[in-house]
Amino acid sequence: MRNGNGRSPLDITTFNKLSRLYILALSAIALSIIFSQFLVQGHLNNQLSDSRVINVAGRQRMLSQKISKELLLLYGGPVNQDSLTRELEKTLELWTASHRGLQHGSDSLELPAGNSDRIQQMFGIINPHHEAIVRSTEQILDSIQQTGRISTDWLGSLRDTVLANEAKFLQGMDSIVFQYDAEARTKLQTLKRTELILLAVALLILLLEILFFFRPAAIYVRNNIRQLIGAEQEARDMTSEIEELYKTREQSMQELRALNFAMDQTALFASAKTSGQIVYMSDKFRKLLGLSENQLRGTLPELMSTQEGEQQYIQELISAARSGIRTAEVRLTNREGEKIWLDMSIVPVNRSGVKQDMLILCSDITSRKIAQQKLERMTKERFDQEIQQQKLRSVQVIEAQEEERKRIARDMHDGIGQMLTALKFNLEAVSLKNLDRAKTKLEELKGLTTKLIKGVRIATFNLTPPELSDYGIATGLGKLASELSKLTGQNILFENRTDFSGRFNSIVETNLYRITQEAVNNAIKYARSDYILITLTHSPSLLSIVIDDNGQGFDQEDLQQQTPDDGSGMGLAFMQERIRYINGRLFIRSRPGEGTRITINIPMKNGELI
Repeated sequence: MRNGNGRSPLDITTFNKLSRLYILALSAIALSIIFSQFLVQGHLNNQLSDSRVINVAGRQRMLSQKISKELLLLYGGPVNQDSLTRELEKTLELWTASHRGLQHGSDSLELPAGNSDRIQQMFGIINPHHEAIVRSTEQILDSIQQTGRISTDWLGSLRDTVLANEAKFLQGMDSIVFQYDAEARTKLQTLKRTELILLAVALLILLLEILFFFRPAAIYVRNNIRQLIGAEQEARDMTSEIEELYKTREQSMQELRALNFAMDQTALFASAKTSGQIVYMSDKFRKLLGLSENQLRGTLPELMSTQEGEQQYIQELISAARSGIRTAEVRLTNREGEKIWLDMSIVPVNRSGVKQDMLILCSDITSRKIAQQKLERMTKERFDQEIQQQKLRSVQVIEAQEEERKRIARDMHDGIGQMLTALKFNLEAVSLKNLDRAKTKLEELKGLTTKLIKGVRIATFNLTPPELSDYGIATGLGKLASELSKLTGQNILFENRTDFSGRFNSIVETNLYRITQEAVNNAIKYARSDYILITLTHSPSLLSIVIDDNGQGFDQEDLQQQTPDDGSGMGLAFMQERIRYINGRLFIRSRPGEGTRITINIPMKNGELI
């Protein structure tokens, strides 16, 4: 791919040049590695062959000693002659084949051919001894096979021949093994030198490649990167200019949109003379007023409305617009009898002339006015409903207060009043004339007085416990739990987990106490709980009271559907009214059969109410 002047792009040119450099460099490195591997592998193969040769040569000494040992066993005491003869034959065969393979090579024994001249000379020295041992041993074996026994007279000389040549063979074979080892060491030293030479050649190739390939490539890449950075900066500058152009274009587009919006909003327009005589009216305005083109005759107020009062109001606006722009919301009745609302602006034009014209710009706001009226009506209905519910709650609160007063009065009359009456009668019945009877009456008066004191305490506790006003909400809730536990026989506990001892104003403490009291009473009365736990915790930003019970629970959806209108849910309504009054929050969590948890949270700041 080429650009307009017939040149290749910069990226293709750079890629092709770098590719050629790297291919040449990598090819040189690859050739050096391949050549090194050929040399190293050749030397390693030689090393393997040398190891094999040394092992076989060393075994030759052992085999020669084994032949001598087996011959001596044949001439010795009682042995298994057949077994020993077969073993001697195998030993002799392996010894002879190995000796031949060491000199001339053997594929079966993995022995290479081609010994050095020095080793060939050394083999020439021990070959007569080897041949003498072989001949003597073969003659002994042939004699044993023919006669089936060993003739000590004739074969003794052969044995002596074997033993005499075996010592010289061992001495010569030791020299050969040492010579093999020396030649292997020489080859190893040669391999080390070769590897060092190859390493030096590889390093030289790398140095040359660094000087003639990689360094020029790096310089070339660096120059190209500099060019790219310069091109990038130019591109950024061009981008900034383009962004400025886009901003200008966007601003123009916004102005155009604003103009189009204004034109759309003022599509209802007309022009009239100062007297009100119509000059022009847009098609959209004419259709909105229900006029045909033939009906565009007369004054503007007569065309805009069919009602006399509305026409008079429009005429007054036109007259007032002679001294400046007038804007008003006008309600009109068109030719089709529909009521429409217009936001109308009357602008005087051509003030320098003797005569002036009026430009009338209108916007249809009928939908907005209808929605506004509906909203006002709905707001009024909601307000009336809220007032009605508030009145109903107030009535229910008053009724609840009256019921509480009646209960207190009944408790005072039925409980404390009767005990006071009984106390009075018992006091009147005391006679000092009969001391025993008087003593009995006094004991009864003591018990009655104790009950009377307990009744008074219960009554005063139900009204307002003195601990609440004297010591605060923590002590008041603890007293509430202990007293209700005694009165009801239920297991009601209070736990102040964070040892809260702060004080609030009496209104807040009273409402917190009443909400907790209502929750505990509901748990006892409706949930049938036999275990209730009141927990008080606090932090610098929050005071929390949690009431847990193990009662039968309830469905919260059913609770949300209950309203104070039917008298249900009044306890919860009172609790919510009280919590809103002290700027707190109330949370209820319950499920049928799983108990209920009511949480009261009061926001604080640094341990004080917000």
